[in-house]
Amino acid sequence: MRFFTIISMIVMALVNIHSANAAQITNIASSPEQVSPLLPGLNAPKLTLMNQSNKAVNLERLYANKATVVVVYRGGWCPYCSRQLAGIKKIESQIAQYGAQIIAVAPDSPAELAKSKIDSPNYQLLSDNKLAFTQALGLAYFLDDKTAKAYRDRMGVNFVDLDGQSKVALPVPAVFVIDKKGLVQFQYANPNYKVRLDESVLLAAVKAASAL
Repeated sequence: MRFFTIISMIVMALVNIHSANAAQITNIASSPEQVSPLLPGLNAPKLTLMNQSNKAVNLERLYANKATVVVVYRGGWCPYCSRQLAGIKKIESQIAQYGAQIIAVAPDSPAELAKSKIDSPNYQLLSDNKLAFTQALGLAYFLDDKTAKAYRDRMGVNFVDLDGQSKVALPVPAVFVIDKKGLVQFQYANPNYKVRLDESVLLAAVKAASAL
């Protein structure tokens, strides 16, 4: 009996470890073209995410401070995302002049985020390694098996269980501007991950949201 008790404890421990690393499926599309991004006028998700220092950041309190630019990207391994983050870094001071802040959210772990060269109190990197925020924004989708196989070794914990199979999910890259009431005032999402929002359009959206 003691032997079976020990075996049961080991199995439960393995299950708990697996569950800690797996995303809960609530809203994951089968392709990037089928995602349904959160629309302007709706409430932004008020979750708690971890930053690159592994400290909790409450988004509801963050939104209340000032208008917020939310950049959702695929991960530090993605060159298109890196260029986008660098481009937004260049206009960070202009965004700050409009009284807005920037958060960039990816499925990367806090440890992966810590490798970034972006280090600013007005430009935070946050981890969504369980895809809760991505799904709440309506941006999550499953990679096809061929692409997932190519990406699998380059990603963090972007694996979810679906019918007993390990799948890979990513966000469609997107940019949101959220006002101090937590409402989405601007949204841009493109299923073609190579096409990103122009910085001049983002600045115009931030200016409009900051005036509310």
